[in-house]
Amino acid sequence: MAPRTVLAVLFDGLQSLDVTGPLEVFAGAALLSPGAYRIRTASLDGAPVRTTSGLTLLPDEPLAGAKDPDILLVPGGPGSLRPDPRLVDWVRERGPRAARLVSVCTGAAVLAGAGLLDGRRATTHWAYCDRLAREHPAVEIDPDPVYVRDGHISTSAGVTAGIDLALALVEEDLGRDAALTIARHLVVFLRRPGNQAQFSAQLAAQTAQREPLRDVQRWITDHPDADLSVDTLADRARLSPRHFARAFRAETGMTPGRYVDRVRLEHARRLLEDTADGVEEIARTSGYGTPEAMRRAFVRTLGTPPAEYRRRFRPATTP
Repeated sequence: MAPRTVLAVLFDGLQSLDVTGPLEVFAGAALLSPGAYRIRTASLDGAPVRTTSGLTLLPDEPLAGAKDPDILLVPGGPGSLRPDPRLVDWVRERGPRAARLVSVCTGAAVLAGAGLLDGRRATTHWAYCDRLAREHPAVEIDPDPVYVRDGHISTSAGVTAGIDLALALVEEDLGRDAALTIARHLVVFLRRPGNQAQFSAQLAAQTAQREPLRDVQRWITDHPDADLSVDTLADRARLSPRHFARAFRAETGMTPGRYVDRVRLEHARRLLEDTADGVEEIARTSGYGTPEAMRRAFVRTLGTPPAEYRRRFRPATTP
């Protein structure tokens, strides 16, 4: 195929991994398939930029002189939350010309500031979703997914999600085997699908303050196949069902049922990824009871049935 140009926008206060993570994916693809990608970096004046970790990056060229790329990558970091107006103007003018416009982490704030996300669905780092939604009400912010693709514009969550998104783009260009090879080379354990939640169930929910509720959280995680009805969990916490449900939501940020659903889905995903267990056994040990119940949960949350999830995201067992 003809080389695809990847242009990464650099600015002071960017998070280095937001740039280097995706670019390592494209660089790996270029080694695997010579000529597949041509990587360039550019800053407003062509001057070096300083990242949040103290690294200094030397761009290839000034943005004003950069040719329109196939993939335009806008990283995140504090500098993207208060960008130079000239950077926003440049992205507003040149972003629509790119075949793919990609943001990593809070780089979505630059795209939103340029008006390029209006009327679109997007995501960013979980800690900034509320802020982005408040400052840009015309953008539909989804705080859950690792990345979101809406037309030619793709936005991703924090830091390593940019690697997941870059791998998805490489898979689209070069095929699944190429993306898996690059993932293994980078020692990325699993390429996450875009609609996978940014957090595990345990991280998505706050840790309850009271010990009985923390005990219930641990019990759910360790026993996804048990009876996890509100009545049973309330009895374990020695609270009435109504009091338990109200206290659990107040202290964890989600209902008991929502927490149980996340734990069971996460448990089933891990077994599909890491074991050769059959779907029926996984459904039973994950608390779904039947393969059909597990299939409905996967399709509803991840948009794909368990068998297809395993085919796409289980790491290869041989080098």
